[in-house]
Amino acid sequence: MRSMTTQSRPVLEWHFPLPRTHTGVLIGNGLQGLMVWGVDSLNITIARAGFWDHRGGQPFSPQGDFASLRKLVEARDEAGVLRLVSGPPRVSGGGRTDRPQQLGGGRLELRFPDGLKPTLGKLQTSDAVLDVTLTNATGRTAMISIHQAFEPIEGGELAWVVGDKQLLAEADVRLVPVWDVSRNPLADIGIAAPSRWTEHSAGGFIQTLPDDAPLAVAWQRANDGVIAIATSLGDVDGSQSRGLVAQGCDAARREGLRSATDRWWAGYWRDVPSVELPDAELQHAYDYGVYKQAGMTPPTGVAATLQGPWMEEYQIPPWSNDYHFNINVEMVYGPCLATNRASHLVPLWDLVRSWFPLLRDSGERFFGAPGAMMLPHAVDDRCAVVGTFWTGTIDHGCTAWVALMAWQHYRYTLDRSILTDMAWPLLNGAFNGFYAMCERVTGDDGHTRLSLPVSVSPEYNASRMDAWGRDASFQLAAAHRVAEVLDEVSRLLELRVDPRWAELRDRLPAYTLIKPKSGSPRIGLWEGQDLAESHRHHSHLASIYPFCSIDPYASDHQKIVGATIGHWNTIGPGQWTGWCIPWAAILCARLGLADAASLWLTFWKRNFTNEGHGTLHNADRSGVTAWADGALGQEGFRRPSDRPNDEVMQMDAGMGALTAILELLVQCRRDAIYVMPAIPKHWRDVHFSGIRAEGAVLISATVQAGRLIEVEVVSEKGGPLRLAHDLGSEWSVDGVSQTAPLYTANLAPGQRVTLRRAASPNRFTW
Repeated sequence: MRSMTTQSRPVLEWHFPLPRTHTGVLIGNGLQGLMVWGVDSLNITIARAGFWDHRGGQPFSPQGDFASLRKLVEARDEAGVLRLVSGPPRVSGGGRTDRPQQLGGGRLELRFPDGLKPTLGKLQTSDAVLDVTLTNATGRTAMISIHQAFEPIEGGELAWVVGDKQLLAEADVRLVPVWDVSRNPLADIGIAAPSRWTEHSAGGFIQTLPDDAPLAVAWQRANDGVIAIATSLGDVDGSQSRGLVAQGCDAARREGLRSATDRWWAGYWRDVPSVELPDAELQHAYDYGVYKQAGMTPPTGVAATLQGPWMEEYQIPPWSNDYHFNINVEMVYGPCLATNRASHLVPLWDLVRSWFPLLRDSGERFFGAPGAMMLPHAVDDRCAVVGTFWTGTIDHGCTAWVALMAWQHYRYTLDRSILTDMAWPLLNGAFNGFYAMCERVTGDDGHTRLSLPVSVSPEYNASRMDAWGRDASFQLAAAHRVAEVLDEVSRLLELRVDPRWAELRDRLPAYTLIKPKSGSPRIGLWEGQDLAESHRHHSHLASIYPFCSIDPYASDHQKIVGATIGHWNTIGPGQWTGWCIPWAAILCARLGLADAASLWLTFWKRNFTNEGHGTLHNADRSGVTAWADGALGQEGFRRPSDRPNDEVMQMDAGMGALTAILELLVQCRRDAIYVMPAIPKHWRDVHFSGIRAEGAVLISATVQAGRLIEVEVVSEKGGPLRLAHDLGSEWSVDGVSQTAPLYTANLAPGQRVTLRRAASPNRFTW
């Protein structure tokens, strides 16, 4: 029924019933997204990334400059702020929509004879084949398998269902367009019913949009019972999708596609690190996370959005399934470098590069500074602003964060083309905007310093007129890191050093301090604004991670950071959502709080994933956090059967959890690469191999009985290495005894070194 790849990978299980779309097993190739779920029938929800209704987008062109914005926010003129940032108001309803949004496709329902229902799904992560066991009341069983062609096919995307010929021939097949499930919201914004066709053992539909390319979805049953499924974007008459399902009905063609898909997955798993953890829940988060990374961000797909290619049919995807650059895109792509799949970033860089003229035009006009770039936080694939969240539109940390991601891409691969084409222009664009915002003020010490008079800490106070302040710590951290990195890039490229970089680093504070009546000073959100309530965006801690603009262990920061984390813990996680909990785990890992990091990840896995392992924005149960499943309701408790299906599935949390697990194993800090810097108490035996780190090196390590005993480093391109380890006071490098806690070397391209702890006869030998 199915072919095997050469490398063994985990088999992940799902137990049916899986009653909702987002409890489904995910299969994807960066373009076509399938979610497999069901109770009495086997349902395959089908979507195609890039199926955009672009109407309602606000062209990213601020109607004024930073000085004008400052006057308006200081005057608390909300209407004026919205006009300046967002332009004329957009209206939804009556055939109009106020924002661009991606739309799902539909679902294929398979009802099998003799009362057979899905009971067990086994996902072969080695090649992304899902085997589904069907069972009836008498105990009869049967099996089907769902396959997907991974690499692009001319005309669209193809998947197919394989199984017993008679079973599939007798199955009742029904294709349900998204229109049939979400008719009212679609009709309200002027989207018409799809055109459909039904033929012998085949069918399909074309969902048109008012101003954008249509999506065709088709199915066909072959003579051998195989059911082919095709999607085709821009297929105005359905001919491409019909041609594809016809290919899917050809056994020889399927075999060729299956072989190509096997080769792709075999190459993927050769690159991706092998990780063995003593924690079953986190092991599952890693295994499923690294599998989903392949289906969401491959080089052959489009740049991934909040949900990637996996969109529901029962509602318009929340937040438009757009690009959120104030953390979500960065979390989605966060693990690609450490998992040794830097090529997955290419579609994102291609998209952002296509926006460069727009980002530069908007940045230069808004900041009044040549070379400035400005990237808003929520946009569609044309960089049109989605919504009217004005604090997000002016959040210059978005520009900086993407620039620093490009810099990390270079640091992990030493690919100079990324350095010159992406990192350098984005870093300069971000810096020029920050510097233009700065004004000179007199500090508490009587000296003149730089200050950001209007800045935001993402999502704190939402978009109210008090959602801003002077010297937001998030923006300060971003500006400092950008200026620091620019200095290093200029040396690498042998370019002129801009004296403004040093001026900003020397005269702009690293963060804003809050000085309570009692206790130590701590980092605040902005001047005069403490963390006063639980907040899901850990923005004020960005100097620790992700911008890493300070060394939290340094004497001038350590006490302040400790007080800040203590206050953060006191406020608590009541308003936290799915994606921010892995971020909290990373922060703890960076501070050597490995037990806290692993516990937060367990908390996330148990509360923010559903019974199908879908990663959720809101908790899957009430009584844990304020953002929950609605069981408490508005006027009392609700029974599970009374709750609406309003799940918000996003990919950022799952990818963030993957990053957090990798951060517990290897961290690239300011001074060195740290291997297992702190080990959770309940982790006794750990092994991993092939985690990529800065300097284009691959790290492997083994922990036995709670102690690190071996580290192996392979240098891909050669160069200096600084490796911090905890191998004890006596250890060796390739058999040569050492005692220093830090290993430094200048490695040759391809060189491999092995560090080993000295054997301890009192505990164990190895």
